Formats: sequence, C-alpha cells, structure tokens
Amino acid sequence: MTDQPMTTAARYRIGEVAARAGVTTRTLRYYEECGLLKPAGHSPGGGRRYSDGDAARLQRIIELRDVMGFDLEQIGEILRSEDRLADLKAEAQRGISEARRREILREAIAINDRMRGLARDKAAALRQFQAELEEKAELYCRRAEELNLLAGSGT
Repeated sequence: MTDQPMTTAARYRIGEVAARAGVTTRTLRYYEECGLLKPAGHSPGGGRRYSDGDAARLQRIIELRDVMGFDLEQIGEILRSEDRLADLKAEAQRGISEARRREILREAIAINDRMRGLARDKAAALRQFQAELEEKAELYCRRAEELNLLAGSGT
C-alpha cells in the first residue's frame, strides 16, 4: 500500500490539510483521483501524509477553482503547465548548452501562451456575463421607473 516512503516533509494527516484549506477529506481524495494532488507519502498504516508543498498546491487548486472559476480539467492543465515550467526553470539553472536554453525558452513560451489563452477565454466569459447583468440592470431600472410613473398617475 505504501507507494511512497514516509518523510519528515510529509507530516500532515489528510484531516489536518483538509481543515486548514477549508475543504473535506473527500475533496482531497477526489483531487487525488483526478490527478491534481498527490500526497508526499503514506504512514506505515497507509494513511495519506501531506507536505507543506502539497498544502500549497491544494491552496492553488482552490484559488483556481473558487477565485478564477476554472473547472477541474482546466485546473489540471494549469497545474501541469506550472509543473513543467518549474522543471524547465530548474533545468535551465543547472548550466545547459545554448541550444538547450533556446529549446527551453521556446517550450516555456508555448506553455505560457496556452495558459494566457485559458485566462483570456475566462476573462471574455466574465465580461460577457457582466454585460448581460448590466443589460438586466438597465431593464429593471426602466421597469421600476415605469411603475413609479404608473403609481403616480393613480392608474
């Protein structure tokens, strides 16, 4: 059952991480099933153990879900992109050839462009929703004015 060794970094139980993030343990298990979050290790009894990095990743998932409104598939794409960018950055910092540096930069630009596209699409959808709400607000104001006029005329 223990697919990862227990480390001192993986010290938080599932309930602790869930409570700290304001989600249920079922949510953490579901995110694991979806491939969004993986515990850093397991206890000898098989219990999930999470690191500070895992807790930070969970907070990122919640931010992308609740604040930015991305669905879980989009969140997965963003997290994979961020992971890949971190890997590319680490590789670039190890002292690589100029040709490899150019390859890394091309890949990083492509990844960033995809994420920018996701953000652009989300922003466009929000602008459209905002425009719809503004139209409704204008309609409601007109209707309210009409009712006030009718109420004042005694009809």
